[in-house]
Amino acid sequence: MSGTPLGGLQIPRFETERLWLRPFREADFDGLARFFASPVSATYGGPCSREEAWRKFAAYLGHWALRGYGPWALESKRDGAFVGLSGLWNPEGWVEPEITWALLPEAQGRGYATEAARGALAAAYGHFGWRTAVSVVAEGNSASSAVAERLGAQLERRIPFRGGQGLVYRHRGPDEV
Repeated sequence: MSGTPLGGLQIPRFETERLWLRPFREADFDGLARFFASPVSATYGGPCSREEAWRKFAAYLGHWALRGYGPWALESKRDGAFVGLSGLWNPEGWVEPEITWALLPEAQGRGYATEAARGALAAAYGHFGWRTAVSVVAEGNSASSAVAERLGAQLERRIPFRGGQGLVYRHRGPDEV
């Protein structure tokens, strides 16, 4: 782990077997805008315009400044490609601190979401001192439910979520992983 300064902000960097969890760069925006323009983003607050995608992109960096943690850009160690995001999320009004993930369509189906979320969970517990975490998954998003379950999370409850229902998965605590 090493930190990268961003306007005086130190964002730690972590690695997994195949991925870097690193601070976002402006060059990541085109991939993120493509993700948010696609129907696959429907369970992650999309689809939306490029301008709205920019506001989401800026919010990820702002989350670090305001909370001291946030989501990371995911970079493939094999070829340096931006493949998505994963990290720690707890904006105002959120259910509670969350482990989140989203992959570009071309990066799905390779196990990156599970790998990245496992790395983010390890950082939450080991680096940031969290004692608990959830992941909120839109009902019907079977791929993300499977990721949560592969991480050992248990379905805890349902909540209103983006005009539908959200499934709140509780991750095992730091002494249980």
